[in-house]
Amino acid sequence: MKRVLWVVWLTPFLLSAQEDAYHIIRTNQAIKIDGIIDESAWNNVQVIENFSQYFPNDSTPANSTVEIRMTYDETYLYVSAKMYNLTKDREYAVPSLRRDYRGNFDGITIEIDPFQDNTNAFQFGINPFGVQREGLISNGGVRGNDLALSWDNKWLADAKQYPGYWTAEAAIPFKTLRFKPGSDRWNINFYRIDTEQGERSTWTRIPRNFLILSLAFMKELVWDEPLEKSGPNVSLIPYISASTQQDNEAIDPARMNDFSYGGDAKIAVSPSLNLDLTFNPDFSQVELDQQVTDLNRFELFFPERRQFFLENADLFESFGHPFYSRPFFSRRIGIARDESTGQNIQNQIYAGARLSGKLDNNWRIGILNMQAAEDDAINLPSINYTVGAIQRKIFGRSNIGAIFVNKQTFESYAENDTTPYSGWNRLAGVDYNIASSNGKWNGKVMYHHSFDESGAKPQQGSHTGFLGYSSKKWIGSWAHVYVGKNHNAEVGFVPRPGIIRINPDFGRNFFPSRGFFNSIELKAEAEYIWTVDGQKTDHKYAVNLNSGLTNTGRLTASLEQNHTFLIDPFDPTQTDGRELPALTGYTYHSFNFSYTSDQRKLLNYQVNGYLGEYFNGNRQSIGALIGYRFQPILDIKVNMIYNRIRLPENYNNADLWLIGPRLDLTLTRSIFFTNFIQYNSQIDNININSRFQWRFAPVSDLFIVYTDNYGTEQFSDIGLRRKNHALILKMTYWINL
Repeated sequence: MKRVLWVVWLTPFLLSAQEDAYHIIRTNQAIKIDGIIDESAWNNVQVIENFSQYFPNDSTPANSTVEIRMTYDETYLYVSAKMYNLTKDREYAVPSLRRDYRGNFDGITIEIDPFQDNTNAFQFGINPFGVQREGLISNGGVRGNDLALSWDNKWLADAKQYPGYWTAEAAIPFKTLRFKPGSDRWNINFYRIDTEQGERSTWTRIPRNFLILSLAFMKELVWDEPLEKSGPNVSLIPYISASTQQDNEAIDPARMNDFSYGGDAKIAVSPSLNLDLTFNPDFSQVELDQQVTDLNRFELFFPERRQFFLENADLFESFGHPFYSRPFFSRRIGIARDESTGQNIQNQIYAGARLSGKLDNNWRIGILNMQAAEDDAINLPSINYTVGAIQRKIFGRSNIGAIFVNKQTFESYAENDTTPYSGWNRLAGVDYNIASSNGKWNGKVMYHHSFDESGAKPQQGSHTGFLGYSSKKWIGSWAHVYVGKNHNAEVGFVPRPGIIRINPDFGRNFFPSRGFFNSIELKAEAEYIWTVDGQKTDHKYAVNLNSGLTNTGRLTASLEQNHTFLIDPFDPTQTDGRELPALTGYTYHSFNFSYTSDQRKLLNYQVNGYLGEYFNGNRQSIGALIGYRFQPILDIKVNMIYNRIRLPENYNNADLWLIGPRLDLTLTRSIFFTNFIQYNSQIDNININSRFQWRFAPVSDLFIVYTDNYGTEQFSDIGLRRKNHALILKMTYWINL
């Protein structure tokens, strides 16, 4: 009787302990990845069932029942999942059949952290139609852009729908993952999005004030025996490409035809360290950047989209301050500036190599070297780019890293003083990234110093300090940036050299138990910017509302006072009108808002606006992104932004339109067609980008891309003026050796 009582008393504790880990066992049986969970291998493994609610409440068990099982063999890690619904007949919310879906749509997601550093992880997702997504999480999943879904790799998955539930199966090759041989414990987590109930749930409970992809909250995956090295892992990805194009604005507008070839190679130096090689890379299939109405005095930032630069990109890109002082910005490679026209143009890359990954549980390294081609038309020499980064984990989730960037030409310009390009430019820096084990504190301290051939000068350094706190109730942060006037990071992104900036904020979180709002964040912030000589150029005071709604939508609003002191003349409309004079200051007040509707609905939208003063005049702006889905094959979106700027007499008024309809047709999980049209009245341009993609084998594609640009300066008189157009055919094929 005593033994029985002891067992009864201990059972809840034993079950609780079991919930903290998943004990995976090996199988010798074949598993067919078809979404049908009928193999006997699934019958004798541990089952994960008890998910916790993340949204709309983070303190209750999930209503959406989930059953997850795992096993493995010498080649694959297998995962099966069964997701129950409240009703037998329901329509799942999915954006399309396109891979790498994102948003508040039905799906099950797996997060794997093989090194248990709670900083970097792999993510794999499956939706009810068997559409896959894979991505890399960096920086602990603190911000939404810490998830990069542009990473591609080979793995298998499928799903099936049944009355009252749907199932999914996945086989993830060990060669796809980076891990240390001999390891017997990984970190892992799962989360499900169930649009029927508007619920997001996780295996490990995550507080709502953190992102659902946060790596601060994970459980252990315990292997029944230490893992062996996954064996040789070499992949070749050759391509061939043919194109025809015509530039009517060139000196010689003759049509140009081209045929090219090249490719990439991926070589696993170790299970956790990868060597990527590229020869004559071609990025013609990459979707064009989304245009914006430019009312900024400084260079705009556009994210990297090219596949070669994305894996382990955080090793290079996370150094520095993301908006004021990046030491390395990969879009500087392969894109050159024509100094005679001020336009960015494509610059061919001969070849490149990148070694990146982990040396052990504490050390990560990244080495990148690329050689770009010369371009005699703009007097551009051949330039070599080298970047080296090393990172050491300390204190659990924090790390310290160092970076070195070198831009080097190998030609002498002693006899050609007209070249606008320097012979070499270098930068060295150290970053200390802070992340507490409970996820409440995060921050950064860094110092970078640039060097160039003109010699040592004062103020060539850049420094950033940031410390942020986030709890269930309170949030706050302090940030400051110093960028010396001679800080010259030619391979980086430094839009405003010669400034000192501070930006404190403080706020309170509320989580109503009922009503329209699910979460409310009220925050006050201030921003001050001075030149390094002590002249204040900008300040901002703002009171912000950032709220999540019970229908999964979002509402934000802010009241702001901005002050701008112009160091240089500036046209606030950016339409080549009369400029406001230098050394004049302007204070203006505004109201900003944004509302995002329930994205689960077939008809969904986002509206944002600006009302208020603007420099020495007024500005009203309204923008809308309206979408409708014919699930799951067609997604139509229209992006419209209108800016009405009214300035005093003798200055330009402006009515600026940006209209961008987009059609995304996904006939199957392997055949896609996207048509994107952008009209930008600020630059008098209409751009058309049409892209057909056939994924005829895993990670192997045939692309047909058509682009066209028209000038609209004389639209009302003679119609559109064709500026340039191109047609590209490209095929890639992934070969595992």
